[in-house]
Amino acid sequence: MTKIALQLLECAPSSESGPLAREKAENIADLLKAVADPTRLQILALIARSENQEACACNLTEPIGVSQPTISHHLKKMSEVGLVSRERRGTWVWYSLNKERWGQISDLFA
Repeated sequence: MTKIALQLLECAPSSESGPLAREKAENIADLLKAVADPTRLQILALIARSENQEACACNLTEPIGVSQPTISHHLKKMSEVGLVSRERRGTWVWYSLNKERWGQISDLFA
């Protein structure tokens, strides 16, 4: 067998491994779509760097330079796929990172 053929065999999936289940693939695709936006990445970075890794939506508008409705839209999208958790405290809603959901992204590269 040639060297190239051996390299191709090493890269090919084994007969024991199958494709990613469709439902899981769709779930991960939704997750990746939610982070594939520059504003959302900025929001996530601010939350991650905040005290206790949580932030009030009201504190995210100025650093990112977008309106409150825009911030709310992005937070809603990330909340829908479970990237952030939300907690109402009086009038304000505080967001924190859902580390379990983030672990699913890192598991893709393990």
